[in-house]
Amino acid sequence: MTAFRILVGDVTRALRFYRDHLGFQIVEQFGSAMAILERDGVRIWLSGPQTSAAKPTADGEQPGPGGWNRLVIQVEDLDALLVPLIEAGYELRNEPVTGPGGKQALIRDGEGNLVEIFAQRGER
Repeated sequence: MTAFRILVGDVTRALRFYRDHLGFQIVEQFGSAMAILERDGVRIWLSGPQTSAAKPTADGEQPGPGGWNRLVIQVEDLDALLVPLIEAGYELRNEPVTGPGGKQALIRDGEGNLVEIFAQRGER
């Protein structure tokens, strides 16, 4: 199975975003260090600072949350998901934009990672 590892500073805080707002289900949790979640056959590994993935590389670089790579959540109605996230205090990184394939907005997961909420053209 393929999974995406998402580095986070606080697994409990990240769970509120991915589980409570995006509908991921917990498959397995390792205390406050890591949680494995799944939605629609996609697994993500929320890895906190205690995990091996957060250890410095040989050259001393420290892995951490953030960057432009992102998880894309496809929805039928962009606003129906964005409005409650914004009301819950999550940071909208850009106003929704429309492109050739549809409409998207970027929101931060509370840990510094970007998540793209995407509605395919023909949907809202």
